[in-house]
Amino acid sequence: MKIPRIVLAGASSGVGKTSITCSIIYALQKRGFSVQPFKVGPDYIDPSYLSSISKNETFNLDVWLMGKNHLLSSFVSNSKSDVSVIEGVMGFYDGFDGNSNYASTHHVSEITKSPVILILDASKTARSIAATALGFQKFHKNSGISAIILNKIGSKKHENLCRQALQKTKLPIVGVIPKDYSLNLESRHLGLFSTLDSKTLYNKIQKISKIISKNLDIDQIIKILKNTSEMQNISKSLHKKPQTTIAVALDTSFNFYYQDNLEALRREGASLKFFSPTNDKKIPKCDGLYIGGGFPEILGSKLEKNQIMKKLIKNLAEDNLPIYAECGGLMYLTKSISSENKKYKMVGIFDAETCMTKRMKLNYTKGKINRSIISEKPHNIQGHEFHYSRLDSISSDSKFAYELEIGDGIKNHKDGLIQYSSLASYGHLYFDSSNYAKNFVKNCIKYSRS
Repeated sequence: MKIPRIVLAGASSGVGKTSITCSIIYALQKRGFSVQPFKVGPDYIDPSYLSSISKNETFNLDVWLMGKNHLLSSFVSNSKSDVSVIEGVMGFYDGFDGNSNYASTHHVSEITKSPVILILDASKTARSIAATALGFQKFHKNSGISAIILNKIGSKKHENLCRQALQKTKLPIVGVIPKDYSLNLESRHLGLFSTLDSKTLYNKIQKISKIISKNLDIDQIIKILKNTSEMQNISKSLHKKPQTTIAVALDTSFNFYYQDNLEALRREGASLKFFSPTNDKKIPKCDGLYIGGGFPEILGSKLEKNQIMKKLIKNLAEDNLPIYAECGGLMYLTKSISSENKKYKMVGIFDAETCMTKRMKLNYTKGKINRSIISEKPHNIQGHEFHYSRLDSISSDSKFAYELEIGDGIKNHKDGLIQYSSLASYGHLYFDSSNYAKNFVKNCIKYSRS
């Protein structure tokens, strides 16, 4: 199977990977290619940018969450467009720890056998940039680096100095992007703003991509992405006939979902209907709820004022409707969210209060999951957590589904609050790493027949 593909990697975080990846997608589309985007790592925010510019849903590629085989299967099965473009995470070799490249962008490029374009921030260097590039080339015997893009070039003289120094790498330079602060994307919390936040921001992504694309050697980039090896076909997973309906929260407050997780629920026989806890006054008729992560604290006032929605969800929970929630969804289901000296009343399924903090919790997680609506028996789990909040005033008789070896969780390395048939955690899971989707759908079907 031929999949033209490429990885956009950075020497570090903050070198402009997302804006440059969007610009390459934009340029490829102008040449008549359809583009399927992917994002290395567990990030939810950057993928929304790639989706907005490509008009295709972005799929995450994370070895820790998915495992090598599931990652490869997801990449091949979802590479249905003319070209697949993979945006890296952090620095090229930054992975799970400092001892290996496990779960790094380089690791993913090896698994997918993809050529790599290395993005370098040239703003505070000239000849020394060659030492950086050579280091990345030689740090691993199979770096896979096929070309370089120089970002934040100050002048033509600066560009020439960098070009002369980089001749030692024998790598083509396929982009030289001038230093221009108007080409920066604003950041919030863990990364960029969500494209669901603002039409103005969406328009800015389009504008930035158009400007940057003029500074790319798109012909050379096309040659690189076409010069790829064949990949083995992946047999398509059979989809069960829809047997139940799951309502999925999707709006500016809740929009952190892995596309593979949504597809896993559909594959297991669930029909998905989307609704807005922020704006809607009713929930689609359903047999289960899925409330993903996001930024509920940003629109805390609107969520608080939507009394009808909060009451509906609480009543459904008390009726033992299966509810699965992650991070922002967990926060919404507690009694309140305190942010910037304001306190907003939330649904109140769980006897706990959410307090926003200035400290970020960002971890891969590992531990055990006990019996719950997504698991029939105890087994090992691997996931991740990232949040700027903590839970306070947790009831002493609270029940938890997860016992963590790695990760902070909600309290004392425990995560996954259980109440009624609801499960809510700070941790995010990849459904196909176990039978999570199958078990959740099974419990939704059971509820529909009760």
